[in-house]
Amino acid sequence: MNLKDSVWLKISGTSGILTPIIAFTLILLAIASYPEFSWMGNALSDLGVQEGVTAVLFNAGLVVDGILAILFATGLFKFLHESLLGRIGAFIFVLDAFALTAIGVFPENVKLIHFYVSVAFFMLFPISMLFLGAAFLRKSNMKLGFFTFIAAIVAAIVWTIPFGKGVAIPETLSALSASTWSIVLGFKMLKESSH
Repeated sequence: MNLKDSVWLKISGTSGILTPIIAFTLILLAIASYPEFSWMGNALSDLGVQEGVTAVLFNAGLVVDGILAILFATGLFKFLHESLLGRIGAFIFVLDAFALTAIGVFPENVKLIHFYVSVAFFMLFPISMLFLGAAFLRKSNMKLGFFTFIAAIVAAIVWTIPFGKGVAIPETLSALSASTWSIVLGFKMLKESSH
């Protein structure tokens, strides 16, 4: 691996680790600033249309996280550079990261766009994981392949469980699945970049 690729993999890996940490920190701060929030009755996006600091924390956090996720996703191209399945999965993940940014740019009061980008975000992640998981298996990286498939299954299956009239719980569980995967891959990229 040349120096340029090594540096980019390091930046991407660090982004993959930081994205979930920043996302959940800002979302939890937004929830703390809005006592009326209900895990059973709200969507997380309801935070993005509240007055004052709540909306700023939530929306700005998603925009920053989306940008970091794009940096992370570009590293996936280098990490799986020889795999067509990997490139397809990384491309879908880039689209997913753009959808995350768009959720912050177009909050709930921009109804139609917000709905579409939110659905895209929660659908594209498991789809990208199916391609990436297959790419890891083809590279004989069984642990990472099966871990990626499990992340995809968890991110999708939580939407089939009734958690009340709100969607904050499945949104959070799906995001936790994506976050765990992102952190693990981030560390793998950092390790790879040092070789």
